Amino acid sequence: MPETILKHTSKTALTLIAFALVFTSLLAYVFQVTKAPIEKSEAEARMALFRQIVPEDLHNNDLLKDAISIAPNELLGNKLPIVANRARIDNKPSAVILEALAHDGYSGDIKLLIAIKYDGSIAGVRVLTHKETPGLGDYIDIAKGKWIKLFDNESLSETSDAEWKVKKDGGKFDYMAGATITPRAVVKAVHKALQYYAANKEALFK
Repeated sequence: MPETILKHTSKTALTLIAFALVFTSLLAYVFQVTKAPIEKSEAEARMALFRQIVPEDLHNNDLLKDAISIAPNELLGNKLPIVANRARIDNKPSAVILEALAHDGYSGDIKLLIAIKYDGSIAGVRVLTHKETPGLGDYIDIAKGKWIKLFDNESLSETSDAEWKVKKDGGKFDYMAGATITPRAVVKAVHKALQYYAANKEALFK
């Protein structure tokens, strides 16, 4: 009887091991087959976003390949390393695309993509992700309105530090009545990103 049980247990164990090996191999195969299409799709989506804030006349290099890693920095709000993409014209720097996080949104973090020209002026800003209230705070998204374009051509020289606030706080930036927290967080994050760029301009293009 014990010998029969042992044989049965061994057979069951071997069957389970075989199924595990087959399943693992299948997963590995599916991963390899889908990896390239997924990466291509993600790259195309990112480039589509880049084109919104970095026009063709600002670069003739591969924006996706010309990239560097940026360590966590308080001015950008990143707690983990992030990637910055660089735009060049005939190998000469023309702009950099930075990611920045506003941690003080109404409903959580607001992730931004900010393109800054070599001269320190903003080429464009877009919201990557947010959890702001639909119909109220989500007007920061280009799909919901043109508010985010207020930052086009802004710079530290164009607008003093004291003016980098919404009008309610004594600054120059408009906002929607009843939704002050969201634009306040975005304005602050964009301002900090410009300060980061000013302090790290040369290092970003090395």
